[in-house]
Formats: sequence, C-alpha cells, structure tokens
Amino acid sequence: MTRRRGDRGSLLTRLSVALVLLGACAAGVWLWADWSRFADAPLAIGAQGRTVEVARGMTLKDIVQALRAQEVSAAPAWYWRALAARMGVAGHLHAGEYALDPGLTPRTLLERMAAGRVLQHRLTIVEGWTFRQLRDELRRADKLEHATADLGDDEVMRRLGFPGEAPEGRFLPETYAYVKGDSDLDVLRRAHEAMQKYLAVQWAQRDPAVPLETPYQALVLASIVEKETGRGEERAEIAGVFERRLKLGMRLQTDPAVIYGLGSEYDGNLRKRDLEADTPYNTYTRAGLPPTPIALPGKAAIAAVLHPAPGDALYFVARGDGTHQFSATLEEHNRAVARYQLGRKR
Repeated sequence: MTRRRGDRGSLLTRLSVALVLLGACAAGVWLWADWSRFADAPLAIGAQGRTVEVARGMTLKDIVQALRAQEVSAAPAWYWRALAARMGVAGHLHAGEYALDPGLTPRTLLERMAAGRVLQHRLTIVEGWTFRQLRDELRRADKLEHATADLGDDEVMRRLGFPGEAPEGRFLPETYAYVKGDSDLDVLRRAHEAMQKYLAVQWAQRDPAVPLETPYQALVLASIVEKETGRGEERAEIAGVFERRLKLGMRLQTDPAVIYGLGSEYDGNLRKRDLEADTPYNTYTRAGLPPTPIALPGKAAIAAVLHPAPGDALYFVARGDGTHQFSATLEEHNRAVARYQLGRKR
C-alpha cells in the first residue's frame, strides 16, 4: 500500500511539472505572438500625428520612455530591445527629430532612426522680398535656431563670411529644407550660395549685347524687374526697356527703386515730392543703376535681364489689370498714361 501511495504521488508530481511546462510553453507562444504583432502594429499616434526628439546620448531605453511619456507605446521595454536586436539596429539609432505619422509601426520607426531620416521643415523665400522681410520670416520659422536675432545686417554678412557685402538681393528665392538644430545662418548660407551659383551660370550664358558690366549689376537690375511685374511673360520685355534706356543714357525712372530709397518714410502713396527727393535710389534724379538691389530677384527675373526681349519700347505703364502697355515714343507713352492711369483715377 505504501508503494502505491508513492506511485500516485510521483504521478501527481509529474503531472504538475508537465502542467507547469505546458503553461510556460503556452505563455511563451503567447508572448512570441504578442511580440510579433507588436513589431508591425500601428502605434497609438492619433490622426494629427506628432513628433519625438532623440537627443544625443539617448539610449533605446530613453527613447522608449519618451514614447511612453507621450502615450504612444505601452509595450514593455524588452519588446523594443528584442525588435532592435533582431533588426540589427541596436546601438545604431541617430539623434534628431522624427515624425510620428498615423499608422507608424515600431519596426518602421526603428528603421527611420537607424537611417537618420529625421523630420524636415521647410522655409520659402519669396521673390521680391526685401532682406528685412526675409529676416522676419526666419524669426517666425518653427524649430529653427535663431542665431541672428540680435545681430545687425552687417554682422550677419560677416558671420556668413562676406564682410562688407550689402545683403539685399544676395539670397536666392527658393524653398529650403532644414532640420531641428539648424540655425537661420545655415539657411542664409545655403540661399547665398545658391544665388552665387545661379547668377554665375546665367552670367556666363548672357546675351553679349547686354549693357551690364558685372554680375552684380545684373542682380541690381533683376531686382527692379522683379518689383515692376509679377507677370512672367513681361519680365524679358521690361528688362529690354531698362537696358535700352541704359544704352541711351536715359534715367530708369522706376518707382520701386524710389520707394525702396524712402524706406520707412513711404506710407503707401508715392507723391511728386517723393519723385523729386534725391536719394541714391531715386532713378528719376540719378542716372544709371541704384547702388544695390532693391529686393530678392528670382531666377526668372535674372534670366530676363541677361536675355532681354528685343524691341524698341522705352516706356511702359500699368494697365490696371496686372499687365503693362509698352511704348516706343514719349508721345505714345503719354497717351497710354492718359488712358490707363489718368482715366482710371477720374
């Protein structure tokens, strides 16, 4: 009878062990299945999306804690460690700001971090802006370090490596991408380099009849063309008018240059006394080009100045619909002014 009780005890022990092992196996299978689902299941990001910043020196554990703090992931840290190990990216995650898009999975997020595909922001420099307007836009730019906020224009140019260079017109209007940690000086440096390269290429290919002696003179005239019209089809024609005037020794008589010279004194209404007030930018009182550009010219305006349209027009006047009436003689021009300007005022 004793031996039989021992047999039953041994059997119960073996059954208990078996049940424990079976339970452990079941738990292991469940954990494996849950981990497998975790790798490719969307994170709890929401419809609007968000970002996460990985600072230099952060470990994977730190990153997981940052995700948990945003309630993006509630998964155990070892899930992330196991996934990173299986992907071969553990210890190879780059610092930076990363986009958390709706539908993003842990696997895709780790792939982004391993490749350093950080979130890019964009800033657009608009044709016709002044350097002051560009600096205002840089101050408003999100996630951009403002290294020039307390600097004057001269100091900004010195920091860029161009001491003594007037900043107006020197930055190419384009859309520039930047990442968190970049500064406004980084964006300005790229825009300045882009302008130099584009201007050099266009200057080398210029029409040999263009009456301009330097690329900088082309930049000055292009800024005037930029401010005179927003119509692409008119730029080359307006450039032709100004260049014929330069060849004949006529004054340019362009209102945008006068307005630029008035600075803060301009109140939106250009008066006769303004046209008669002599400043370095008053092209009614002074011959030739202004001393600097008056705005940021775009690629089209620069190309128009270096490849002007042929013709005999020496004057133009706004029609009031965004286009201009071109005239070869002063008599024709006066009739156009009477029709499109004086008539509209009456």
